[in-house]
Amino acid sequence: MHFLDQAKIFVRSGAGGGGAVGFRREKYIEYGGPDGGDGGKGGDIIFEAVPGLNTLIDFRYTQHFRAPRGNGGAGSNRTGGGGEDLVIKVPVGTQIISEDKEHVLADFTKPGQRQVFMRGGDGGRGNASYKTSTNRTPRQHGSGWPGDEAWVWLRLKLLADAGLLGLPNAGKSTFINAVTNTKAKVGDYPFTTTRPQLGVVSHKSREFVLADIPGLIEGAADGAGIGDRFLGHVERCRVLLHLVDANGDDVMEAYRIVREEIAAYGADLDDKPEVIALNKCDLLDAELVEAMTAELREASGGAEIFAISGATGAGIEPLLDRMIETIGPVERTHYELDHDDDEDDEGAGEVKAWSPI
Repeated sequence: MHFLDQAKIFVRSGAGGGGAVGFRREKYIEYGGPDGGDGGKGGDIIFEAVPGLNTLIDFRYTQHFRAPRGNGGAGSNRTGGGGEDLVIKVPVGTQIISEDKEHVLADFTKPGQRQVFMRGGDGGRGNASYKTSTNRTPRQHGSGWPGDEAWVWLRLKLLADAGLLGLPNAGKSTFINAVTNTKAKVGDYPFTTTRPQLGVVSHKSREFVLADIPGLIEGAADGAGIGDRFLGHVERCRVLLHLVDANGDDVMEAYRIVREEIAAYGADLDDKPEVIALNKCDLLDAELVEAMTAELREASGGAEIFAISGATGAGIEPLLDRMIETIGPVERTHYELDHDDDEDDEGAGEVKAWSPI
């Protein structure tokens, strides 16, 4: 399964059915008259957030959605049937954005949330409704109101309690593999993570969802590397976990680059609580780790720095304690995750879905 977090689709609600022109022609009925019924209402376009999805890949292959129109009216004052509503199922966390990407039209943050996005057109009036004391045999009728249509963007922002940030090769994939049952790809080259990963951390009878996004590099806000488009997946997080590679050339510079990129991105990301961890400390001696920790503490304005190793698990326990303390209570209590174990699939090793049980 491929990960897709943006898709452009066309939606159109159903037009109303036309009203009928009819007159009574029944035996033994002395007086006739108009009896054309109204047309039926067109179908609505409805979006529904469903659990178990975390990608918009279905909208890559199906991009046009049209609700059926209402049926026309008939004689004997019969109203036409309404068009069936078209329900479009999207993952929880999906936003509907205008074609120019300037306005958020809808935001789905809870499973089961439904919203009528476009209302179908009303049916046209039959000639019976035009009858008056001076117009006994009207022949006019309504043709039905047209539906609405528009091109819109769907943008998925994964729902997670904590977001994992850092430069490429900071050890984020190794860390998320160590603390969750995710099977993220690990490699000795930059950008091994090319799409967001989700995992559930279980620690001391508590659970929270951790999201890993591709690494940021300097200039990501201007499109360098993979860019900053995946930062949208940590906008809803309660806390950011910032991993800094202890084997890098300059830990202070590495910290500064990521902080500047999230500040340039906006969306108040730089105001979120941050937990900082110096990763890969198993490869250095204690004296050097202490010196780097002091440098990071200075660069971050005196924040507490956790020296850890995602590969060996050293230092992870107190780090998770601080994460749970910062996140606070969460509504979810248990998660069911679906993994893809096919190593030949491009999306192998991703967490495909999570949903409350």
